[in-house]
Amino acid sequence: MNREIIHLDMDAFFASVEQLHRPELRGKPLIVGGHPKRRGVVSTCSYEARKYGIHSGMPTRTALRLCPQVEIISPDFRRYSRISRQIMRILNEYTPRVEAVSIDEAYLDVTGRAPDGAAALAETIRDRIRRETGLTASAGVAPNKFLAKLASDFRKPDGMTEITPENAQDFIDALPIGKFHGIGEVTAAKLKRMNVRCGADLRRLPRETLRAAFGKTGDYYYYCVRGIDDRPVEEHGDPKSLSREVTLYEDCLDLRRIRVMVRILSRKVVRRTREHGFFAKTVTLKLKYADFRSVSRTIALPGTAESGEEVGEVAVGLLARTEAGSTPVRLIGVGLGGLSQDAEPEFEQLELALE
Repeated sequence: MNREIIHLDMDAFFASVEQLHRPELRGKPLIVGGHPKRRGVVSTCSYEARKYGIHSGMPTRTALRLCPQVEIISPDFRRYSRISRQIMRILNEYTPRVEAVSIDEAYLDVTGRAPDGAAALAETIRDRIRRETGLTASAGVAPNKFLAKLASDFRKPDGMTEITPENAQDFIDALPIGKFHGIGEVTAAKLKRMNVRCGADLRRLPRETLRAAFGKTGDYYYYCVRGIDDRPVEEHGDPKSLSREVTLYEDCLDLRRIRVMVRILSRKVVRRTREHGFFAKTVTLKLKYADFRSVSRTIALPGTAESGEEVGEVAVGLLARTEAGSTPVRLIGVGLGGLSQDAEPEFEQLELALE
């Protein structure tokens, strides 16, 4: 029996919530993000703004050059989290097997729970979300998570696509390589240098070639381009902590370079925390030295509102309690702990959170 997986993805979630909250912004180009004078970046933008080439992660200053009339709204994560919880409650009424992968998207395993088919159930869920929240969602239906994710992206916004076992390979073969989930700009550029421009090109590469070029990730490319993905939809509670770490290409003694990397990781982990709708109470710095000794240093934040810049300052301060600069470092990590969705954040401090 084939699995029936639904991937549900809210459309321009932060921006759509703001347009719902402020009707005068509907139909207008809108950015949710940081102020350009404070080196802010675009967290989410409305589809009206995307017509001008604006996208998530772009500096707000650049977005203003592309569309001078764009509206800029500071993020209200408390509001987003409240609506996200409402959506997740709806999803859990249709199946207990719900995997929330961020504040605005989730996988549902509805195998054996959709008498009229998973596609019909996906439409029922999308309609209910629209009626109860006023927001639209796109959905993908497929036999596995990889294909369901591709399908939900195919007809955004407010669309639904079903990929069946019979049409899966044709769908994958025709897909541009940059549209593959898990293949970013850098990897896509590398694949294009290998004359890979679509799924059919990728499928022609032997597994050994992919492993040589991309390591273990090459196995993922080999299987996903054949529509093979056995990952289960995993139910899990809220995480206690989130972290990002990196193993350096070579051991590092340069304290300046270590500080830069700590700041980069801090911005990344704050972004990840925000995507899950959480606020943190502690910051942890992790280092692994060249001799494989590991140390971690943790400090409590003065409140639960933190930007990527603030976490970076705190984490860099923790370096003074390590041997960094005198002992070579091979791995650096930054984590946020004491996660909660019920905090009362100071929104002015969040503008750099998604840099």
